[in-house]
Amino acid sequence: MNQVTGIFKKIASGSLVLQIVIGIIAGVILSQVSPDTANSAGLFGSLFVKALKAVAPILVFVIVASSIANQKRGTHTNMRSIIGLYLVGTFMAALVAVTLSFLFPTNMTLVATDTAATPPNGIGEVLNTLLFKIVDNPINALATGNFIGILAWAIALGIAFQHTGEATKTFLHDVSNGVSSIVKLVIRFAPLGIFGLVSQTIATTGFEALSGYTHLLQVLLGAMLIIALIVNPAIVFFMTRRNPYPLVFTCLRESGVTAFFTRSSAANIPVNMDLCKRLDLNEDTYSVSIPLGATVNMAGAAITITVMTLAAVHTLNIQVDMATALLLSIIASVSACGASGVAGGSLLLIPLACSLFGVPNEISMQVVAAGFIIGVIQDSAETALNSSTDVLFTAAADLNARGTAATETETETVAAA
Repeated sequence: MNQVTGIFKKIASGSLVLQIVIGIIAGVILSQVSPDTANSAGLFGSLFVKALKAVAPILVFVIVASSIANQKRGTHTNMRSIIGLYLVGTFMAALVAVTLSFLFPTNMTLVATDTAATPPNGIGEVLNTLLFKIVDNPINALATGNFIGILAWAIALGIAFQHTGEATKTFLHDVSNGVSSIVKLVIRFAPLGIFGLVSQTIATTGFEALSGYTHLLQVLLGAMLIIALIVNPAIVFFMTRRNPYPLVFTCLRESGVTAFFTRSSAANIPVNMDLCKRLDLNEDTYSVSIPLGATVNMAGAAITITVMTLAAVHTLNIQVDMATALLLSIIASVSACGASGVAGGSLLLIPLACSLFGVPNEISMQVVAAGFIIGVIQDSAETALNSSTDVLFTAAADLNARGTAATETETETVAAA
């Protein structure tokens, strides 16, 4: 008995990623051995995701306000570079998706749907929604997880608190540390939460539900892998002139794994904040770039919108020229920035892109329904790409700012942290 207890203690004090892998394996096994028990175990997953979503808005609000309030004058935060990387990365993702969709055209089996969801009527409505999110009531923004509104208020208050006394700034710093401690506690339960998510998902949907959409999934996942393993590393290399892969694999392992199973960029904000801290990045930068990235850095969403739209277009035998495809890339990039940081947030923007080709709304909503069917894998991979890229681009900008002071050895040491 003591030996078994010792093994569990060793596992509990070991690598969080290893614990998550164990949780994944255990969840798959339980879903096959006892589906009813696996469904019940889903409670752990729901509680974990709920806890992350509950703490994320408060964490972002407090940390951003504290970081700006305590920021020394003249401090360089690299935000201009990071926003540029977010925009370039999202547009490149849409271009890759267009290219693969032309090389490997997909026919879909459209299904009936009774979904009551209402997609936006145009790109103007998406931009209009973003603007109104900025001026949202701060209490409502915190309650609904409106991170654009939370960021706007946190930045405004942070700037205002810069002119207050040291006691106020110290109080904000202490509150920030307190919330961060709660976040660390929640993250320690990630293996148990992911165990519940995996076991319930597989027990409910099984592996057969995805078989009819194999080709569509291959195109989607192929585009995401190209971005994650080729395009993003190339962008990071261009920024840092160093081997990008140690950092790339660290971000995928530490951020992508949890994002894959929570399927929420917003819920993964605390995980990314913790990773940035362990990578020794500039807190004044990542306290803003990470929550901002959870809203506007949406390479995975751009891929989903583009591939699903062109699949519907190909199924209906609509001819597409390259100029229209390029316009689709731009629309998908802008629309992706309006995707919410929750599971399935990009799917409701598909009808907007479909309208570019004259696809009827009832057809495009069937494409949305198909998206929910494959969302078990598609949305998980999309979120993993989106969220891990937030840390990757933040780290790349930070390393670039360090310039020649950071050697190759230092880069690999940081990436292995």
